[in-house]
Amino acid sequence: MTTTTPSRRRRRAPTRIERVAGKAAALQKPRVILAGLLLLALTSVMLLDGYLRAEVGGDQRVRTGASSGKVPNKVLDGGPILTFRGGRATTVSVPDKTIALTFDDGPNPTWTPQVLAILKKYDIPATFFVVGSMVSRYPSIVADMVDAGNEVGIHTFTHVDLSYQSDARVNREMQQTQLALAGAAGITTTLFRAPYSSETDAIDNYSWPVYKKLGEDGYTSVFVDTDSDDWKRPGVSKIVKWATPDDGEGASVLFHDAGGERSQTIKALPKYIERMRAKGYTFTTISGVVQKQEAAAGGQAGGQAQGGPNGQPGGAGAGAGTSNLQAAHRTATGATLYEGKALIGAVAVAEWTVPVLSVGLLVVGVAVMGRFGMMLILARRHYRQRNRRRFSWGSPVSQPVSVIVPAYNEKECIANTLESLARSTHPIEIIVVDDGSTDGTSEIARTAARELGMTNVRVIRQENAGKPAALNNGVRSASHDIVVMMDGDTVFEPDAVRQLVQPFADPAVGAVAGNAKVGNRDTVIGAWQHIEYVMGFNLDRRMYDLLRCMPTIPGAIGAFRREAVLEVGGMSEDTLAEDTDITIAMHRAGWRVVYQEHARAWTEAPGSLKQLWSQRYRWSYGTMQALWKHRKSLTDKGPSGRFGRVGMPLVVIFQIVTPVFAPLIDVFTVYSMIFVDFRAALLAWLAVLAVQLLCAAYAFRLDREKYRYLLMMPLQQLAYRQMMYLVLIHSCITAMTGGRLRWQKLKRTGEVGTPAGAGR
Repeated sequence: MTTTTPSRRRRRAPTRIERVAGKAAALQKPRVILAGLLLLALTSVMLLDGYLRAEVGGDQRVRTGASSGKVPNKVLDGGPILTFRGGRATTVSVPDKTIALTFDDGPNPTWTPQVLAILKKYDIPATFFVVGSMVSRYPSIVADMVDAGNEVGIHTFTHVDLSYQSDARVNREMQQTQLALAGAAGITTTLFRAPYSSETDAIDNYSWPVYKKLGEDGYTSVFVDTDSDDWKRPGVSKIVKWATPDDGEGASVLFHDAGGERSQTIKALPKYIERMRAKGYTFTTISGVVQKQEAAAGGQAGGQAQGGPNGQPGGAGAGAGTSNLQAAHRTATGATLYEGKALIGAVAVAEWTVPVLSVGLLVVGVAVMGRFGMMLILARRHYRQRNRRRFSWGSPVSQPVSVIVPAYNEKECIANTLESLARSTHPIEIIVVDDGSTDGTSEIARTAARELGMTNVRVIRQENAGKPAALNNGVRSASHDIVVMMDGDTVFEPDAVRQLVQPFADPAVGAVAGNAKVGNRDTVIGAWQHIEYVMGFNLDRRMYDLLRCMPTIPGAIGAFRREAVLEVGGMSEDTLAEDTDITIAMHRAGWRVVYQEHARAWTEAPGSLKQLWSQRYRWSYGTMQALWKHRKSLTDKGPSGRFGRVGMPLVVIFQIVTPVFAPLIDVFTVYSMIFVDFRAALLAWLAVLAVQLLCAAYAFRLDREKYRYLLMMPLQQLAYRQMMYLVLIHSCITAMTGGRLRWQKLKRTGEVGTPAGAGR
């Protein structure tokens, strides 16, 4: 055993990565927060869109035939307009030969403009009871509605039956609709019509408290005298007939400008207006009815003078030739106006974002499923090709090789690593490069080598310079033409080196990737990573091998021609993924990179979520750095261009782009379960899980792994996968903000000993 130590320890200048490490560390926490905020913002946009499009749970009345014993008889027998001036319930009837034309459930971009055009043609006003969610989605229609002299009232925000809701929910439904009206048309309103209401005699003991409360808040509740029942689509003639009051009586008449297919309503409306005018009827709004009643009673002609919702003063412009027909409107000011505009803006973002994301996620979904199919086909082909009896790389490789073990504070693991190498069936020399360890790693390595009787071990100490520098030092010191690189926490199976170097019988092969296994797989986190290693990494490597564009030789087990490493300039400090960097450099230099599934090594995976985040953050960020560094391969010719036009797009699409969007697939699943169709969304999610489980099972079969670990896969999809997505988003933000990281050391326990883990 030979030991090389510096004759004198000098204070070295910090490396380029270390010079920015302090600044990078200071920026990491804000970037984590920013990554979380981005996902939260997108989730919020989708939830807002879902809230606008569908009510959570049922939105129909759940009780019928309730008693009305608590409702005053004068209300049950009164007119369709209910007010609570001075705290007393008062009803107002529509005068004879007068129609208060009302429309529910809008606005709708198809039907409402047609209704407005008809009203404009006949120069008559109407009162529209609008749904707040629809107002926020189509604000310009409401603005046109108000500008044309029509009146608007509240029909709740989500078209929910308020009779069985809490006071807080009632307030929220009203306030949100007021904000939507403020943002859309700059007004609020004092008019209200409850969904699923009809005539006043239908008020029951459940709905009466709601009307009382809203009346105390300054709202006028509006009911129906005559219902066209146009929502049933009975035909134009029946709609006109059903909307016609008896014997010249006045009426509050109900039509719908939304909530379904309304072509019959559009055809019936002109006929109805002409018929009623022929009978001597005039048309007005709900405020117009109240004004006529007040005028007849000698009341104040200015209309409703009491303060309305939000405490805003009365007063509004005239419309349709009748003085102050919009008396129910209040001008939105102050916080109400700005909050309303903010709501409209947020909804506009949601209305634009969700469809775009839907299309994007559809593309991503097709790409992911296509990738699964391609992986299965190519993995099977790879397995059959490499496991045929007659398959051979050429003459067996039997010459000695150099095994380089970079180590930094590996006191828990280095002895196990050397013990596994002592059992190697292939002749090797071992070079342990101690990268400035402070825990006695080099002394432990010497002691272990001595106790194991290993005379083929050299321990080289260097000042701390990072893993790439340690590997380069080992390559320069290697005695043989083939170098095997491994991590200081990894143990090899006895046959690993021999299997790993056999592909070098082909002179075109410059590097070989081994089969890294998770040794500490008996914990939940370890089992999750075990599934990932077997399915994600090794199936990918089989696919990339056949496509001749493998992007990464794993740091835990990989072999290189020494001349090829020196040709591409050795391990670079330009990126944090030196293994990906040099693998791509090998491709660009014309060397072939292959995967040797039978060369197995056992590594200690991170044992905590914090360590796992740190490791994967470095991996994903380093991969992005390496891809950016080699971006010119996209336009190169020859082998470099082949990787740039085949390998680079595959890595970008399947390791960066699709994983970045993948969290939204889960968010969309939840969105669909809540707002669309729970059963269909659940079945779709289970179908995707089944496909992934099939791929994983096949990967386990190829690697001869125990299937019991796949029982953890559903939980992995729900928890572990989300964390990996956030790590990638975090890395993307770091890359976009120009941050850098240094080589990070994970805490090890040494629980992965000799390759006994192979039997677990």
